[in-house]
Amino acid sequence: MEGGVGAEEVATVLVPTMNNPEQLEVVLRRLLEDLDGSYSVLVIDSSKDRRTLDLCNELGVKHLEDQSLSRADACNNGISKVTTEFTLFTDDDVIPPHGWVGNLIRWFEDEEVAGVGGPNFAPEDDPWLSKCTDVAFCAKVMTAGTRYGARPDGRLVKVNHNPGVNVAYRTSVLREVGGFDEGAIGAEDVLLDSKITKSGYSLFLDPTNVMPHRRRPLLRPMMRQIRNYGYVRRLAIHSDPTLRSPMHLFVEAFPLVALAGLLSMAYGAIMGGANLDLWFTLDGEWSLQRILFHGSLGLMSLYLALCVFGSALGTSPHRSLSTVLASCISIPAAHLA
Repeated sequence: MEGGVGAEEVATVLVPTMNNPEQLEVVLRRLLEDLDGSYSVLVIDSSKDRRTLDLCNELGVKHLEDQSLSRADACNNGISKVTTEFTLFTDDDVIPPHGWVGNLIRWFEDEEVAGVGGPNFAPEDDPWLSKCTDVAFCAKVMTAGTRYGARPDGRLVKVNHNPGVNVAYRTSVLREVGGFDEGAIGAEDVLLDSKITKSGYSLFLDPTNVMPHRRRPLLRPMMRQIRNYGYVRRLAIHSDPTLRSPMHLFVEAFPLVALAGLLSMAYGAIMGGANLDLWFTLDGEWSLQRILFHGSLGLMSLYLALCVFGSALGTSPHRSLSTVLASCISIPAAHLA
């Protein structure tokens, strides 16, 4: 699978997009810099205007007009046009590193590899709040099993899922399993990988092939993004219950648990459980109001400590004192979303 001038085209990169030509241009220019004849790029355009079409014409990139309302359907339409042995997927808000395509498809020399992906992190030029989001996404705990920044030890690691922003598959396997679930409005990559592994194929992750992927720069858009992720993950779990992890139950229950904790603490404080003489000592009567206040406060403190601890042990390259401490806000905000 060596590239070079006159190399045989073996791969197609599919880039679904909707009304985002400014960031898409960055993606395409980076992919074109490495273009060596071994792959082509196809933009699947669900935009409402001509800006993306004009950009593709300017850069000489293949363009597929698409009326789909979901990424899954757009990707399926793209797969239907693929004639190469391998199909790669990414998003319109990434910064592909040099050699990205070749570094993924090289692994297909091993017949066991049906699909291979890599981690994704916020790029270095993202603002501080985006890096805080990245740290939250890549935390060791409290992330409900997300794999945005999964970076296990090893040269090539077997996994059961790779995020669709940085992944390649054998086209024959995609067609055998029927592609993405038609009409899926999210978590389509999770459902696809579940079908592939249930069909007896193996998926792998190359921890070194990192894709810079922009995060939401503000708390409210980040919460909206997380809310969408949570909603579509619930739909995916409903479709395939084997995708559920114990952390999903915690995240689903978190808003009610948090409300109950706050009400318990408030009631305990009002009824005298927060009196100063009851702090920093185990002496005295442990009345109901004291238990409600100090017990709830203790559990909340433990939760926030786990947020910080999990972020500190996470995989984001943007971990610093400030971004890790900010997980006391970003992770609860994600859970409340």
